Amino acid sequence: MMTYLITGVTVLISMICFSNRNLFNKLSLSPYRVVHAREWYRVITHGFVHADWLHLFVNMFTFWSFGLYIERTFRYMGFGKGAYLALYFGGMIVASLYDLIKRRNDPYYVSIGASGAVSAVLFTSIFLDPWGKILFFAVLPVPGIVFGLLYLAYCQYMARKAGD
Repeated sequence: MMTYLITGVTVLISMICFSNRNLFNKLSLSPYRVVHAREWYRVITHGFVHADWLHLFVNMFTFWSFGLYIERTFRYMGFGKGAYLALYFGGMIVASLYDLIKRRNDPYYVSIGASGAVSAVLFTSIFLDPWGKILFFAVLPVPGIVFGLLYLAYCQYMARKAGD
């Protein structure tokens, strides 16, 4: 399943980047480098890099929790793996557009993480089944729509904490 593959690759690359600052810098989204040096690959690679274990865990747990459902639903609806990958990577790209436009002349701005991609999967799931339950902190069952709001709050908190 694509969810497991994406999760595994993301965890592996993030773990490597935790101790390899050069690779971290090379894969991060730097709108300045994307626009001025034409390093377009960064629009995708930044989604495989996370700041720390908590950032990685929250994104991958959320992705796993909702990704498996969306992957099965897409398959049931007759969509192929391409549609699922388009949702995931399309969400990552669309979420990067604001930074690419606003921060294109800021050589010091850097963004990392799969939050845009994970949000695309999460909110597709909520759209299809808003009252579906997820175990919050692996114990408390909450509707997907509530989890989605909590996830958005977490993303906002992390963005502000990083000075974004």
